[in-house]
Amino acid sequence: MIGFIVFGLVVGALARLVLPGKQHLSIVATLLIGVVGSVIGGVVANALGTGDIFELNLLGSIVAVIAAAVLILAIDRVSASRR
Repeated sequence: MIGFIVFGLVVGALARLVLPGKQHLSIVATLLIGVVGSVIGGVVANALGTGDIFELNLLGSIVAVIAAAVLILAIDRVSASRR
């Protein structure tokens, strides 16, 4: 479980790095987005038959970073419209 949380933080950080500009997110928000992205990546990898939901694999990791980046963009757009 701790490994899953650490991987979620790494995924969230990588997603923030691939996006241009500054995102107004705390470390906790980055962690939560990374964990959600990791779950999405695991589900996609499981659906394609390349691994289990909680198993670390290349396809799941790539999808996790992409999903987290999309989540960050969505959250950033919603928070920008509120400002």
